Amino acid sequence: MSLTPEVLTTQGEVVAWLGSLDVAFAPDEEPWFTIDGVESPRQIGSDGSGGAFVLLPTENVLYVSSEGRAGIIAGSFEAFIQLVVARPYWLDILKFSAGGDLQEMRRAADALEATLDDEDDVNEAREEIRAGLDLPEADDPVGALYEAVAASDAIVRAMDGSPFTTLFNRFSIDNNPTLRHAAA
Repeated sequence: MSLTPEVLTTQGEVVAWLGSLDVAFAPDEEPWFTIDGVESPRQIGSDGSGGAFVLLPTENVLYVSSEGRAGIIAGSFEAFIQLVVARPYWLDILKFSAGGDLQEMRRAADALEATLDDEDDVNEAREEIRAGLDLPEADDPVGALYEAVAASDAIVRAMDGSPFTTLFNRFSIDNNPTLRHAAA
């Protein structure tokens, strides 16, 4: 059986572990964005920064940030969960992507992993989620994230009609002393 939001929500303990990785499966009541060509977006969850996760009719998972950025982050719900488990700091990988450079994203992922404050907790959550869902480890979560965002064709708009921008941000880890030193 493939992993779906409905299957996941029956796994209360796994949902709690995902909450420790900053993913909640209680969508916002009021929509605060629209998606061109999607009449009723199916928001499946949110994160602590106010961003929303949307399951598109194509089964892709779209992330809409509260800061006006949006893009597809995974080709399926299962790939989304694999991404969150493997790289819970996936949004920071995009922040330090130097405008969408895959090598920069890999550098950022390595540096972010090296600077985890709660490494033992994250590793325990990873193990519990994978075991609870019988979820295989992602082969290349950073590469899959890059491919999904780079190919993203969803147009998300604020309620005033202005389009959201890409999830790729212009920073690199060289802009952050902590990450720069972790990558050295």
